[in-house]
Amino acid sequence: MDGTLWMYGMLALTTFPPLVPNAALIASAGALAEAGDLSLILVLLVVAGSALAGDAAVYGLGRIGSRRAHAWLDRTPRRKAALAWTADRIHAHGLPFVIGVRFVPSGRLVGGLTAALVRYGAPRYLLGAGIAEAVWASYSVALGYWGGSALGSTWSAMLIGWGVSLVVAGIAQLLSRAARPVPGGGLSATGRDAPGGVTPTP
Repeated sequence: MDGTLWMYGMLALTTFPPLVPNAALIASAGALAEAGDLSLILVLLVVAGSALAGDAAVYGLGRIGSRRAHAWLDRTPRRKAALAWTADRIHAHGLPFVIGVRFVPSGRLVGGLTAALVRYGAPRYLLGAGIAEAVWASYSVALGYWGGSALGSTWSAMLIGWGVSLVVAGIAQLLSRAARPVPGGGLSATGRDAPGGVTPTP
């Protein structure tokens, strides 16, 4: 067990912050869990728990440093449009959108900061983030675990996990570009009525 502590540490370090590539490492951890080298339950807890802690940190930074967070999101037309787009959908859909935005590229960062800026309640945000991270951790780890079980080879499962991760990342990037908010356009009345396109949620 002591010899695998570094793997749990790497999982925590790469899943806590947003925007850090980690899919291949998580799939590898799933394959190692299937081989009996890691604890499946512990892998799931570390991945989901550290990701949720990272989401909470992003939200907390957005609340504490709201001016800096708003200035950062408002710095470029693309970020400004993403802020207004995300704020509008948090207002309109609430918890379901908080869960869903986790699976959009850069969604952890922009979603967490925007939720903080519109004063979306911390308990509701953490509930949505917790559900999203549990789902994300489960299928990410399962990719490597089931691959190892089906192939009977840890290394083969890890290679497949890495390959699928690259394909998923590529598809996500293409979808992100296709659905990219248009700067200065398509804002709802909520976004237009407030400075920077952000108003508090009720």
